[in-house]
Amino acid sequence: MFKTLDDLIADRHGLAGKPVLVREDLNVPIHKGRVSDDTRLRAAMPTLAELADHGAKVLVLAHFGRPKGKVDPELTLRPIAHALSEVMGRPVGFLESPDRHAIDVLDPGSITVLENSRFFPGEEKNDPVLAKQIASLGDFYVNDAFSAAHRAHVTTEGLAHVLPAFAGRQMEAELKALEAALGKPEHPVAAVVGGSKVSTKLDVLTNLVGKVDHLIIGGGMANTFLAARGVDVGKSLCEHDLADTANAILDAADAAGCTVHLPYDVVVAKEFGANVPCRTANVHEVEADEMILDVGAAAVEALSDVLKTCRTLVWNGPLGAFEYPPFDTATVALARTAAALTREGTLVSVAGGGDTVAALNHAGAADDFSFVSTAGGAFLEWMEGKELPGVKALES
Repeated sequence: MFKTLDDLIADRHGLAGKPVLVREDLNVPIHKGRVSDDTRLRAAMPTLAELADHGAKVLVLAHFGRPKGKVDPELTLRPIAHALSEVMGRPVGFLESPDRHAIDVLDPGSITVLENSRFFPGEEKNDPVLAKQIASLGDFYVNDAFSAAHRAHVTTEGLAHVLPAFAGRQMEAELKALEAALGKPEHPVAAVVGGSKVSTKLDVLTNLVGKVDHLIIGGGMANTFLAARGVDVGKSLCEHDLADTANAILDAADAAGCTVHLPYDVVVAKEFGANVPCRTANVHEVEADEMILDVGAAAVEALSDVLKTCRTLVWNGPLGAFEYPPFDTATVALARTAAALTREGTLVSVAGGGDTVAALNHAGAADDFSFVSTAGGAFLEWMEGKELPGVKALES
């Protein structure tokens, strides 16, 4: 269990004028001095606004880039504070070198971004001395950055041991969604795992076969599993050296009662690119000079039927080379099926990691999923069954 803003607000009627340190993920892309994608800024709004509306002095902690413990003017959070102000429609201040006096003179209900936490050499080392220094600026700590929760840094983990700690609204929503997806899900549970290489998802696959009823494998990694089963995948992307590993995962799935779904018809082409000549073929009919670039229509229809029998879905990664049409067809079709089932109320669907958000947005399905996480590394480590330091530190 972890405490949320509800606990902070209920237990502390005198929040007005109290400084609250809030860890957010403001590591957003910037192009020519402007934020080019404000998704993470918008995600931070509910927590920051709620605290400010209760009169707290909201002090925003965040990192930007990899300054490696040194001050880098190119990685200042000043322009991001300005962008956050535009997104929130209210003033957002910026403090380059905060101290308690500077905090004391801030107005109740104000929101202030503090300078890049990674400018401090001790941040990524989780230095307890730095944790106490930063903690002296506030009375409470709120972690609202699940996407950074897999890092044991001062602002993501260390502060939770020095100040009363709470989960922000974004963190709360993420943790509840993940608990519904794999913690205590309603069965049957399906997992879609795509991507280019098995080697990057070994721990994910190994963990999932013991937790889900159906494991749907797509993308380039499916080729490795097909090859391990003796299928000639032509010149497709394939990690032939991981055949034994792939077979071990399939054996573990059998032992756990997990059904693994590999494509039996595929879309192949002789070159890689958008709208190149292609054809649909049985997996046993791939020519030596062809590449598997997507799952075939018949297999997608069968996978859609599988999802219709399930109550919970976890999705990570595309089924094909979705950036290059028509090899986006399978991802789009299955994502839209999952979205429709979610709208109907028969499926809880949680997705995240890597290219997943982009793929679901491309399919026009993201808004209908129960929850889509923008956390990359943290979401993957959660799928791997690993303990996340930033989450563990919030447990009470």
